[in-house]
Amino acid sequence: MTVETATGFSPVTEGLLIAGEWIESEAITPVTNPANTHETVGSVPLATVEDADRAVRAASEAFGPWSRRHLRERGEALRLAAEAVRIDSHDREVLIVRESGKILAEARGETVAGSRVLDYYADMAETFEMVEELPSPNGQVQVARESMGVTTVIVPWNAPILLGMLSIAPALLAGNTVVVKPSADAPLALIDWLRVMARYLPDGVLNVVTGPGPEIGNALVTHPLTRRVMFTGSTEVGRTVAAAAMASLKRVSLELGGNDPALVLEDADLDGEVIPELVRAVYPTSGQVCYSVKRIYVHAAIYEDFVDRFSAASDQLVVGDGLDPSSDMGPLINRRQLDFVKRLVAEAEGRAASVAKLGVRGKGFNPEVGFFHLPTVITGVDHSFGIVEAEQFGPVIPIMPFDTVDDGIRLANDTKFGLASSIWTSDEDRGFELARRIEAGSTFINTHRPGSSGVDMPFGGFKESGLGRGHGVVALEEQFELHTLSSRRPPAVASPPG
Repeated sequence: MTVETATGFSPVTEGLLIAGEWIESEAITPVTNPANTHETVGSVPLATVEDADRAVRAASEAFGPWSRRHLRERGEALRLAAEAVRIDSHDREVLIVRESGKILAEARGETVAGSRVLDYYADMAETFEMVEELPSPNGQVQVARESMGVTTVIVPWNAPILLGMLSIAPALLAGNTVVVKPSADAPLALIDWLRVMARYLPDGVLNVVTGPGPEIGNALVTHPLTRRVMFTGSTEVGRTVAAAAMASLKRVSLELGGNDPALVLEDADLDGEVIPELVRAVYPTSGQVCYSVKRIYVHAAIYEDFVDRFSAASDQLVVGDGLDPSSDMGPLINRRQLDFVKRLVAEAEGRAASVAKLGVRGKGFNPEVGFFHLPTVITGVDHSFGIVEAEQFGPVIPIMPFDTVDDGIRLANDTKFGLASSIWTSDEDRGFELARRIEAGSTFINTHRPGSSGVDMPFGGFKESGLGRGHGVVALEEQFELHTLSSRRPPAVASPPG
C-alpha cells in the first residue's frame, strides 16, 4: 500500500501469492512513475516458470472444494471482499495514479467501478440457475453448469482493477480458481486489491504471479492444468495467447484492440453536449482506453464547424501530473507507447496533414522525465494514413468528413477492428436504426466514454477485436461447461413385417 512520508512517497513492495502465502523474491522488477521516471513507485518479484507452475498447481488443488461450495456462498465471499476494498481506497487510488499516470478522478472512478463489479456478481448469485430443465416427452433432461477449473487471467495496465474484476469476479463466482498475471507496467494497486480479496477466499483459490508475458504468461497459458484463459490487451499479443492456448484446446476469452469510430450526423446538436461528450470520449486516460473514440467522421455540412469547436475544447485540456487536481490528462504509460504515437503524428505531418498540437502544460508537465503528449487534432487524412488505420492508443484524433450516411458507415466499418463505435444525432430512433449497420460489439448513441458500457451490458468485439463476451450474465455463463443429463428415451420403432 502507498505510504506517504514528509518527503514524498515510499516505494511499495508487493509479492507473489501462491497457495495462500505471500512470497517475496530477491529478483524484482521496479515500477516507475510515467509522469516522472526518476521516481520508483515500487517493485514486484520477477517470478520464475517454477513459480507459475506452483501457482497453477495450488489453484488446481483448491478447485474441488471451491467448486463444490454453493453459488450463494461464493457470492458472499465476493460481497465481503467488495466491502473490504472500499476501506482506505484513497491510498490505492493515489498508487494507481503514480504507477499508471492517469489522473486521480479516473483512478477514483476505477476503484468505485471495481467494487461495484464485485457487488454485481455477488447479487447474481441470488438468482442465477445452475441447472435448467428442458421439456422432454420421454424422460427427464437437465442442463447443468459445471465449473471449468483453473483460470488464468492476464490483466492490462490501463485499468487493472476494473478490467481485472470483470474477469476475476465471474470466474470465482462460477467456482473456478484463478491465477492472475498483472501487467508489469502497473501491477501494484491491483496486487494490493487482490491481497484484500484473498482474505475472504480459501488458500489457493486466488493466486498472483508477476513477470514477463513471453515467459510467465506463456507458462500459465500452456500449463496442462489450466483450463481457461482470459486475456485483455492488444490484438497482436492476443493472437499469441490464443495460439498457445489452442495447442491444448483450452477455453479462451480475448478482449482485444479497437479502432473505434464516432459518426457525427448532420443533425447533431453542436451547441449541446456533443462536443464536451466527444472530448470525454477521445481523451480518457490520455486516449489509452480500448473502446475510446479513435476516429471521428463528421457530415460535410457541419465538418468545419465541428473541427473548430472540438479543437477549441481540446485546447482547454490541462496536461500534467495526475495528482494535481487541475490536470485533465496525464502522461502515456511508457516510452514505447509515446514513441509509437509520435511516429504516427510524424507520418501525418510528413504527408502534409494538418496537425494541431493543443492543450495547456500543467503542473508536472516535463517531457524530459515524463511520457507526456499534448492533445492533438489531425485533419486532411484518409484511410491510407497510419493515424487512421492503427489503434493509436494516445491523445491523438483524426477527424474526417463524409457526404452521405452510407459513406460514413462504410468508412466506419473500413477497419480490421470492431470493438466499439458511436452515432451522434438529434434523432435517437434513427441512431438506433443506423447502429445495426455498424460492425462492432457495441454501438453507443450520443455517448461513448468510460461508463457508457455498464457491467450489466455484454461487451466484446467483432472481427479482430476479440473472442467471446464479458460483462453481464453472459460473462458468468462463459465460465461454465454445459453438462447435459438425460433419461430421455427415443420413441419405440415398430419391427419391420415379415
